[in-house]
Amino acid sequence: MEYVGLVFGIFGLIAYLELSSLKGRITELEREMTKMKGTSFHENRSSLLHAARSYIGQNVIIDLKEDYKDPDIEMYGNTKHGTNTILDADAEWLCVRTESAKGNTEKLIRMEAVERITVSRDQ
Repeated sequence: MEYVGLVFGIFGLIAYLELSSLKGRITELEREMTKMKGTSFHENRSSLLHAARSYIGQNVIIDLKEDYKDPDIEMYGNTKHGTNTILDADAEWLCVRTESAKGNTEKLIRMEAVERITVSRDQ
């Protein structure tokens, strides 16, 4: 009988330790989410399209998927030396104006190439 109490005590201690570490992980995730405020991670194309349409006319930071990297968007528009402004968006394409020291260019980007759109903090 004593062994049963000992086993339940050990399981209770393990459960308590797991629960206390869970609170720390939740606090860390909340801190991370606060840092990412204004960032859009999109699970599907319709949520990406909705976000892109809501950012029309705003300066944004556009992260492209690995296979679709574009130096004008990544290097010039996403830094302090230039901006990306969304001009229009539809289900297939995103029209972006990149203003940089190199000049102003308008580009069409496939929606499937966009991983994340973040509102620029400079506005």
